[in-house]
Amino acid sequence: MEGLERVPVREQEPKVRAANFEEVCYGYNEEEAVKEASRCLNCKNAQCMKGCPVSIDIPAFIEQVKNRNFEEAYQIISESSALPAVCGRVCPQESQCEGKCIRGIKGDPVSIGKLERFVADWAREHGIKPKKAEKMNGRKVAVIGSGPAGLTCAGDLAKLGYDVTIFEALHRAGGVLSYGIPEFRLPKDEVVAKEVENVISLGVKIETNVVIGKSVKVDELMEEEGFEAVFIGSGAGLPRFMGIPGEQANGVFSANEYLTRNNLMKAFDNTYETPISLGKKVVVVGGGNVAMDAARTALRLGAETHIVYRRGEEELPARKEEVHHAKEEGIIFDLLQNPTEILVDEDGWVKGIRIIKMELGEPDESGRRSPVEIPGSEYEIECDTVIMSLGTSPNPLISSTTEGLETNRRKCIVAAEDTGATSKEAVYAGGDAVTGAATVILAMGAGKAAAKGIHEYLSKNN
Repeated sequence: MEGLERVPVREQEPKVRAANFEEVCYGYNEEEAVKEASRCLNCKNAQCMKGCPVSIDIPAFIEQVKNRNFEEAYQIISESSALPAVCGRVCPQESQCEGKCIRGIKGDPVSIGKLERFVADWAREHGIKPKKAEKMNGRKVAVIGSGPAGLTCAGDLAKLGYDVTIFEALHRAGGVLSYGIPEFRLPKDEVVAKEVENVISLGVKIETNVVIGKSVKVDELMEEEGFEAVFIGSGAGLPRFMGIPGEQANGVFSANEYLTRNNLMKAFDNTYETPISLGKKVVVVGGGNVAMDAARTALRLGAETHIVYRRGEEELPARKEEVHHAKEEGIIFDLLQNPTEILVDEDGWVKGIRIIKMELGEPDESGRRSPVEIPGSEYEIECDTVIMSLGTSPNPLISSTTEGLETNRRKCIVAAEDTGATSKEAVYAGGDAVTGAATVILAMGAGKAAAKGIHEYLSKNN
């Protein structure tokens, strides 16, 4: 039946894209976007909005796309989202807005993410910017970190008239958008840099190469530099390892380091002098989106690449689209298997990895079935590079140098979910610094909540 199936999205052929770092998905053109938007039922009680962490008025922007009012569609989105071109590419829409789409009950849900991407790309190509505040109030707020949480918080506060400065530790703004997500999923110059420019166009200032906790402390920002509130959106950049023998060998990376070298420092580009071990056979340990990113990056650098994950395919935490793309490109999945040792040669380099087979037992606290080792099933895989993608934790530098800031046992900052308020007055936090590693859109939702919390606090404290 017409209208039940979504308009397909054009992509690079798998064999072609596996050898380059150009964007995999081409997105919709105008005709495709209008046709897909016409599938929207424009529900009065829109369930899709309930699945959006930043509360975009989804039916309203899609209605404008259907009517070819693309600029108005962009302004509707930008009222709620500082990063629509990013979200349209990397959000897990299938478990959020699209997962609640009524059209999906009898057919495919509306391709909300691809429509958001189309609108944002159209606005960029036509020089359309988000609307600025009509009047600034002169009150200063500091934002630590220029990732999705920080950019969102800063953008929302700027729209309310605040004088916002973002402090970024690295030399380029964007946080995980710049250093974590590969070019073939999220182009840095064409998309990320332009989204950052849009936030700057609202009046936000960004200072790079400032390490809060070393260059300047949170307390100094407030006591000496006149900031009335601070938002901490510093992310979770401290990698975790398994603690198995051989992890200190040459050729063992955290996924964080591997992706940072490739994305921010452009190790994939031969004109950049960024050292990285270009292994011929790479094993990536883990099953999340970051593991897929690392594996697909290694493949593009010329390696035979395996993903080793201790659960089965149904339990892979990565987005189904990312798993599908990885398989199409030739990534080898070794599921229900877990490393027990990294084998090291006499010169200290990785020469292989010892694996034990697993089976799924009873569900754990999260409801997922726990993997159990199968005795006597160990074997070895020859490889010269191992990438550990087991999640990350917040770097404790900020929390350890800020007086009165409460953290939990995982070194995450304790903050109220609805406002981002911490144990320290006028200091707010959100995103991965509070939750540990999560998604871009959840970090944006936290930044949005904190902006509202800061505004309410400062409005009461004139």
